[in-house]
Amino acid sequence: MHRDNCENETQTLFVPYLLEGIVWYDANRKQYGSLGELGAGKAGEKTVRQPPENFIAKEAVKVWRITALIPTVILWIVLIVLTFFAGKFSIPIWVVLVAWAVMAVDTYITVYLIPAIKWRRWRYQVFEQEIDIQHGILIIKRTLVPMIRVQHVDTKQGPLLKRFKLATVTISTAATTHEIPALLEEEASALRDKISRLARVDEDDV
Repeated sequence: MHRDNCENETQTLFVPYLLEGIVWYDANRKQYGSLGELGAGKAGEKTVRQPPENFIAKEAVKVWRITALIPTVILWIVLIVLTFFAGKFSIPIWVVLVAWAVMAVDTYITVYLIPAIKWRRWRYQVFEQEIDIQHGILIIKRTLVPMIRVQHVDTKQGPLLKRFKLATVTISTAATTHEIPALLEEEASALRDKISRLARVDEDDV
């Protein structure tokens, strides 16, 4: 795994979903591009970077759906109340029907569809000198965190994550904090310890 000495805290790449994983990284120029560009010239200077291999826990979908369901239920209650008083305030019936249709579509997208898509996009992989994190919905965000920039690594667990025996790994650098969410508790602890160990080794090499 080749990595140049990054001047910035992280390197971040936004890739449309249809191009997910179809990218090259030019370590000398610090540039990304498509595989079409790779085949068209200077292949010797460019290395194909594949998507990260590891997925987060499947139970993350349940956690995200429950989280999205709470505000959705509140909106449904408001809509039901407004529907009940629609006649009193002379609200046209078509307005009520449109509101119900919009809420039904919104519920399907936010509670059912988006959590499933988020899980399929969320990937990560830890190398000796960097952490590769990928996530997004319509736009895929790839972030490379150099080990030499890692200051400390933690695990955190709220009530909902604890209910499903999940934990989130937080990776803190001088500039920001990155997260790998909803891992199994044992996996999160092992990943935290691995990153901490590699970050210390990287610092000793400087």
